[in-house]
Amino acid sequence: MVQKRNPPLPPRARPKAKTEPAKPQPAAGGVPPKRRGRPRAYEPDVALSRALDVFWKDGFAATSLDDLSAATGMNRPSLYGAFGDKRELYKKTYESYRNRARARMGEAFAADMPLRPMLLRIYGIALDMYLSGEDGPRGCFTVMTATSEAVFDPDIRALVVSGLGEMDRFFARLFKIAQERGELPASADPQVLANLASATIHTIAIRARAQIPRTELETLVNGAVDVMVRG
Repeated sequence: MVQKRNPPLPPRARPKAKTEPAKPQPAAGGVPPKRRGRPRAYEPDVALSRALDVFWKDGFAATSLDDLSAATGMNRPSLYGAFGDKRELYKKTYESYRNRARARMGEAFAADMPLRPMLLRIYGIALDMYLSGEDGPRGCFTVMTATSEAVFDPDIRALVVSGLGEMDRFFARLFKIAQERGELPASADPQVLANLASATIHTIAIRARAQIPRTELETLVNGAVDVMVRG
């Protein structure tokens, strides 16, 4: 009887040595290949500020999407995705301008000062804003651009009316406090004076845009303040 032999066992396999993943080799010229990944996120506040500068200078109609893309560094799809269409972006820039102006004026209104230096301080801040701009004085965003669009867009019109009313209320409160301190006669009407103060703001905004020298605008302001402090 022939005895069966079991087949020999295969030699034990040696464990494979661990290998490190291959590192990307520099391209020709020693420049490493670009890493893949999500593009760096844009900064909304910075983009909005740059768009504001363009709209403030050129207005809504004269500003193209290419202008906005160049200013913000965002292509059209990115602009639409972040801010909506051109008109929606304009509204957002106007709201941003309102917030900026409100913050600066709020600091002035919050100061505890007599009426005359308070008014001169407020108008000085306004002139700083209206005479600013890399390409020349820009005036007031509300007066110079938003009022034109308010004719066609009820949302922008509501923002304009709200802004004008807010300015009137700020000035009325200022004159009311001055009257209570005895700086204005009892016969003075704080609301009438507030309307005059706001009208002076609008006047210097227009004249600033027309590049009237600051010295002339300050002369106008001083004359208007003389009238207001007499009540």
